[in-house]
Amino acid sequence: MHTRIIGIGNPDRGDDTAGLLVARRLRELDIDAAEFSGEALSLIDLWEGYENVILVDAVVTGTTSGEIVSWNACEQRVPRTPFKRSTHTFSIADAVELGRITDKLPEALIIFGIEGRRFTPGTGASKRVRDAVERLARQLAGEVARWQNTDASTSR
Repeated sequence: MHTRIIGIGNPDRGDDTAGLLVARRLRELDIDAAEFSGEALSLIDLWEGYENVILVDAVVTGTTSGEIVSWNACEQRVPRTPFKRSTHTFSIADAVELGRITDKLPEALIIFGIEGRRFTPGTGASKRVRDAVERLARQLAGEVARWQNTDASTSR
């Protein structure tokens, strides 16, 4: 499979763990997913060589906690403000734009954000975010299954 799913977050900052929780849930469903907690510019190294990449992170857009939003980063610029709660100097939006400038974007790059509210150090994800994690993990598992079936039928 030429798809990479990367869950992004900080495991010790409340709702910021959303992306990591999605990656963990996907692995429970026997779907390969990486966890990432480092500097966003290093994401380029993680997606290099993959045709399709899905990033999952907590965001703050002003919608209801647990709401899932998405951006197609190959078709539009990724806004910086949803990722402003990050403790890192560079955001996902910065990594995507650097990838675009250096011609290192995958063919498809979709970013899913789970709206968070509570980012207090030492706390876990809120119930609404945990519920969204489950919904998004199941949605992505379904997509991966369809892609695998498509890959299998085209290779015959």
